[in-house]
Amino acid sequence: MTLKLENVQVSIQAAPILRGVSLDVGAGERMGLIGRNGAGKTTVMRTITGLAKMAAGTVKWDGEDISNMQPRLRARLGFGYMPEDRRLVPDLTVEENMLLPAWANDEIDGRKGLEFVYDLMPELANMAPRKALLLSGGQQKMAALGRALIAGRKLLLLDEPFEGVAPALARRISDVITSLKGEGLSVLIAQSELSHSSDLLQRECVIERGEIIRVNVIDPVLAGKA
Repeated sequence: MTLKLENVQVSIQAAPILRGVSLDVGAGERMGLIGRNGAGKTTVMRTITGLAKMAAGTVKWDGEDISNMQPRLRARLGFGYMPEDRRLVPDLTVEENMLLPAWANDEIDGRKGLEFVYDLMPELANMAPRKALLLSGGQQKMAALGRALIAGRKLLLLDEPFEGVAPALARRISDVITSLKGEGLSVLIAQSELSHSSDLLQRECVIERGEIIRVNVIDPVLAGKA
C-alpha cells in the first residue's frame, strides 16, 4: 500500500508551515524526511495521522483520499505514530503504554501486537512491568516505538527516533527498523540529519521551510523494489 501527499498546505495561527508538500512512500519502503528543526517535519507527520488540519492538498492511502478522515479511523488503517517527545503516560507501565492503541481501538489486537513487539524487542518484555517515569530517555524511545508498532502494521511514522539517544541504543533502534523490511511495513522517518539511518533508508526527502526541495535515492536496488 502506498502513501501519497499531494500539494499539502498547512498553516498554524495564520503562519504557513507546509507550502505545497508532495511525497510518496511505497509499499514496504523505508523513507527519510530530512530537515532542520522548524522545517516542517513534525507537521508532515501530524498531517498524515490527521492531527494537523490541512488548508489545501490531499493525503491518499492505497489510492483512497483520506484527507478528511478522523485520526482514530486512520489508526484502523494500520498507522502507527511515534512522536518526537514520546508521549508516554508516566504512571502507566511500559506494557500498559504500549497497549494504549488497542484500548482506544477495539480493532487492534493488543495481545497479538505485544507478542510481535516482544519477539522483535525482548528488552521491552523485561521492562514491561516498570512505570514509564522510571525509564531513561532511550528506554522511553523504545517503549514508544513498541507502542507505534502495535498500531502501525501497515505504516510506521517515526519522528526523530534517534534524537537524544546513546549511540548503542540508537544502533539498536536502527537494527529493529531494519528487521521490519520483511513485514511489508512502510516506514517514514523524520530526522534532522541522516547519520543514524543512511544504511536503512531507500530514499530521503529533504524539506526546507515547509517545501520538499529534493528527493535522493540512497539505495537504488531497494528503491526499485519499493
